[in-house]
Amino acid sequence: MSTLLRTTLVEAKLFLREPTAVTFGVLFPTVIVLVLGAIPTLREPSQEYGGARFVELWAPSALVLGIGIVALQNIANVLATYRETGILRRLSTTPVHPAQLLLAQLIVALVAVAVAGTLLVVSAWLLLDVPLPRHPWTFVAAFGVGFGAVLALGALVAAVAPNARIAGGLATLVYMVLMFAGGVFLPRFLMPDALVRLGDYAPPGVQGLLTAWSGDPAVLATVGAETGAPQAVQLAVMAGVAGLAGLAAARLFRWE
Repeated sequence: MSTLLRTTLVEAKLFLREPTAVTFGVLFPTVIVLVLGAIPTLREPSQEYGGARFVELWAPSALVLGIGIVALQNIANVLATYRETGILRRLSTTPVHPAQLLLAQLIVALVAVAVAGTLLVVSAWLLLDVPLPRHPWTFVAAFGVGFGAVLALGALVAAVAPNARIAGGLATLVYMVLMFAGGVFLPRFLMPDALVRLGDYAPPGVQGLLTAWSGDPAVLATVGAETGAPQAVQLAVMAGVAGLAGLAAARLFRWE
């Protein structure tokens, strides 16, 4: 068994022992969609949403909540803790180079959000009759790019924070800003137009996920997605965020 595989398995076990990451990052998105779907008025078609149901429109928002918790808050806290407690410094003297530990963390985070996304999509389809994404490959691309952007921001927070406590605070602040700008906490039709347009590009890209999932212009128009930036532009901007934040994190990250 390779060193990277062994390290990844260890990090996966540690992740599963972290109740916050597992509960709110992996399970909570599905739970909240199913809870909302249990409310009769929210699973009935509405003319206000172009004939769609509220639970269908809010499913991508639930998914990005989990992405933010795993890829931003958990990653930032874990990396900052490992550096603060000297784990990265001690590993530099062993065959397990600190870079392998970081790569193992990225793999665990990717698997976790993939499980969260699959669980949500399948559960909503089977239990609430929410249609599967109409453009599955575009949905996967939007999911991957959004995850990468948030992950890079989490690594950047870990790189600049002097300790785990401050890393946790900064990660929570960035998380709240991204969720608000993306229209997760407040419906887009209640937000100023400038903030709505900014939200088109805010990682992890709830509008891109909604566009790929729904694909119905009448439905998208009700939430302002149809009049937003083209999806290719949104993905390109988020990919740029991932690249720039990742580069900055690599340059600023300290092993000790």
